[in-house]
Amino acid sequence: MTRVFAYPLLWLALLGMWLALSGSLGVGQILLGAGVASLACWAVATVAPPRPRLRRPGSILRLFLLVLADVARSNLQVLALALGRREPRSAFVSIPLTLTEPNGLAVLACIVTATPGSAWIDYRSATGEVLIHVLDTDDPQAWAAELKRTYESLLLEIFQ
Repeated sequence: MTRVFAYPLLWLALLGMWLALSGSLGVGQILLGAGVASLACWAVATVAPPRPRLRRPGSILRLFLLVLADVARSNLQVLALALGRREPRSAFVSIPLTLTEPNGLAVLACIVTATPGSAWIDYRSATGEVLIHVLDTDDPQAWAAELKRTYESLLLEIFQ
């Protein structure tokens, strides 16, 4: 029962949305909306990630500043590549990760995808490997080593 009502504000919002969209405050619509809201909250509770335990919150600021700098630098590199005549040297890079904490992996996926010129393609939890597409790199192994040295090491400090 607590899994259904683990998100009471979400439940109320869904019920309110149901009633607003149906345009009726009838008992049937209220019961049907409550049922749909309960099922949706139950579904959310089953896939909700575990609550993170932050080990070194001070490292979050370093990570944030690093991501800002890398996003700015990557934007300029992609712009130069788009305006230049050189063909991109794209590669799929497979990187074995030490990071296993789900919230840390989610943050890493957001960072990689938000950085222009790279995209998180696949993660294999059995082997701990991530597949990333890089738009332009002359050395995929050096790119992978840089990601592990910068982002993964900081995320390990923060989450594990």
